[in-house]
Amino acid sequence: MERRDRPPVTRFVVENRLVAGSSIELPDAAAHHARVKRMSAGDVVSLTDGCGHEASGVIERIAKREVAVAVGGIEVVPPATPLELFVPVGDRDRMLWLAEKATELGVTAWRPVMCARSRSVSPRGEGEAFGAKVRARMIGALEQSGGAWLPEVHPVVEVGDAACDARMPARYLLQAGAPRVDATHAASGAAVI
Repeated sequence: MERRDRPPVTRFVVENRLVAGSSIELPDAAAHHARVKRMSAGDVVSLTDGCGHEASGVIERIAKREVAVAVGGIEVVPPATPLELFVPVGDRDRMLWLAEKATELGVTAWRPVMCARSRSVSPRGEGEAFGAKVRARMIGALEQSGGAWLPEVHPVVEVGDAACDARMPARYLLQAGAPRVDATHAASGAAVI
């Protein structure tokens, strides 16, 4: 849906907690984005910390390697219903695409799972460097979608360990041709595998 009644506002995810009336430096990637968009002092931006806090801000100064933003009023966005996505480790590009879509749809936790077929995939999405790429892709998706919550990213676990995690009240395995899940169970804070 187009917003014709107001100009678009650029949104940035910041690393620190937002405090009304403070001045913050944007992370390097966000500062680069602001320069590419030819933003200048006085431009209004939207900020989120990825933990449910949103704020409006005004660019105070913009230099070659830094952008300072004055933080306005803070709004707290309540968290969504918990939805943890267990993702089989697979092709890097497909996993990055899925991380982006999961963030846009409001998934609350990202749990990569090493399955039997995961070991045959090359190049596969695992490791510390890949985890940083997943986080960067999620930040970009959060900025684009206007969300306020970044998914919690967990380390890779074996599929058996993920299936036996006692902290989750319910787990559902999504499989083509399987019977439908009762909506009352799905809304009870369940994890989805």
